[in-house]
Amino acid sequence: MSELHIIGQKPLSGSVRVSGAKNACLPIMAASILTEGPSIIRDTPQIADVETLMAILRMLGVDCDWIEPHQMRLEPVDKDQCVCPYELGNEMRASICVLGPLLARRGCAVVPKPGGCIIGDRPVDLHIKGLCALGAKIYTENGYIFASADRLIGTRIYLGGPHGSTVLGTENVMMAATLAEGTTVIEHAACEPEIQDLADFLNACGARIRGAGTHTIVIEGVKKLTGTVHTVIPDRIEAGTFAAAAAITSGDVILENVRPVHLGAVLDVLEQMGVSLSIEGAQMRVRREGSLRPVDFSALPYPGIPTDMQPQLLALLSLADGTSVVTDAVHPERFAHVAELNKMGAHIVRQGAQAIVRGPAHLSGASIAAQDLRGGAALILAALAAEGVTRLSGIEHVDRGYERIEWRLSALGTDIIRVGAPAESAASREQLRRAAS
Repeated sequence: MSELHIIGQKPLSGSVRVSGAKNACLPIMAASILTEGPSIIRDTPQIADVETLMAILRMLGVDCDWIEPHQMRLEPVDKDQCVCPYELGNEMRASICVLGPLLARRGCAVVPKPGGCIIGDRPVDLHIKGLCALGAKIYTENGYIFASADRLIGTRIYLGGPHGSTVLGTENVMMAATLAEGTTVIEHAACEPEIQDLADFLNACGARIRGAGTHTIVIEGVKKLTGTVHTVIPDRIEAGTFAAAAAITSGDVILENVRPVHLGAVLDVLEQMGVSLSIEGAQMRVRREGSLRPVDFSALPYPGIPTDMQPQLLALLSLADGTSVVTDAVHPERFAHVAELNKMGAHIVRQGAQAIVRGPAHLSGASIAAQDLRGGAALILAALAAEGVTRLSGIEHVDRGYERIEWRLSALGTDIIRVGAPAESAASREQLRRAAS
C-alpha cells in the first residue's frame, strides 16, 4: 500500500479549486437508475468512491463513463438487474443509496449492508422504515438487504431517530417516492445541502419535490423521469479541509468554487480561532497570522458543524493557545484519529463523546496511519504543521473523498509525495531527502 510522506512547517500559499461534493454526487449517480435516457453530471470528483459506484452502476445495467475529466454520462440500458454485488457495495456506505431507486424503478433490490469508514454505529433501520411505509417488503439476511414492491404508494413518513434525522435515509425515501403513486410527506427529514442538490437534479428530470433543505419534504409521484444535465454543488467538507490547512500552516490561500452559505458554522469557528476570512462571491481567502485561540464546539446535523469536519478542526485546535472541548453528537465514536495525533505530540484526552484538547502542542513528524476518510484528512493537516517528516499510511481512505490530495497540496507549496510501488520508492526517498535539506 502507498504512503504519503510530508515535510511540515511550510505555509500554504496560492489558490485551489474546490471539487464537486462527494456526498451530493453519489446519490445523484444512483438516482440515474430512476430515469429514461442519458444524464450528464458535471463537476464530478474523480475519487475512489465515485469509481466504486460507477462499477456498481455498470453491474446494475447503467452505462456509466467519463466523457471529460469531471464530467460523467449515465444511462440505464438494462432494467432487469437489481443485485448490488457484495464485494463492491461493502466498500462504502453510500452504496445503499441504490436501494430506493432500484425498488421504485425495477420493483426489487438486493443490496449489501453498507460498509465504509468505521466511525461508530450507523444503522439503516430508518431507510427500511421509510421504504416499508411506501409499501415495500424488506428483510435482511446474510449481510444483504432484500426488498421488493409491486408498487409504491405515497404516505406520510416520520424519519426521526435517536441521533436525529438521516441524510442517506432521507435521500433513499425521496428517490423512491418520486415514482410512487400519490403524495409522500417526509417529516423530520435531514436538510443538508446535498439533499437539496439531489432534489434539484430529480426535479430537472421531471420529479415534483418541494421543501428539500427543510425538515419537511413533499414529493408528488410522477410516472416517469427523463435524463438531464446537472452540475454538482461544491464540496463543503473539502472547502473546510483546505481552509483548515491554510490556518494550521499560517498560510494564505484562496479557495475557488465555494458556497460560503453551506459553511456557516465552520467559518464561525475558524473566525473564533483567529483565522481571517474574506469572501467575494464563490471565492474565499483564508489567512492566519497570529496564534490560534481555543474554541469549544459540538458537531451537529446541518446547519451545525458537520461531523465530517470534526477531525480536521480537532487537529487545528491542537495548536491553539489553551484548552478546547470538542463534542461529536452525531458520531460519538469518531475519534480514531486522536491516538495518531497524540503520537505526533498533541495533547488530547477522549472522554466518551468528547475530546479535551490542551494546546499549543509542538507537533513532530511520525509514522502514523489513517483509519477513516476524515481522520486521514486531519492527520494530513497535522503533518503540514509538524516539524520533520511524517509518513502516513492508510491513504486509501483519504482517496475515497479527496481528489489527488498530494498534487493539490504540492501546488500550494507543501513538500509531499506519494510513495507506493518499490520501483519508485528510492527516487521518492531521494526527492524527500533533497526537499528536507
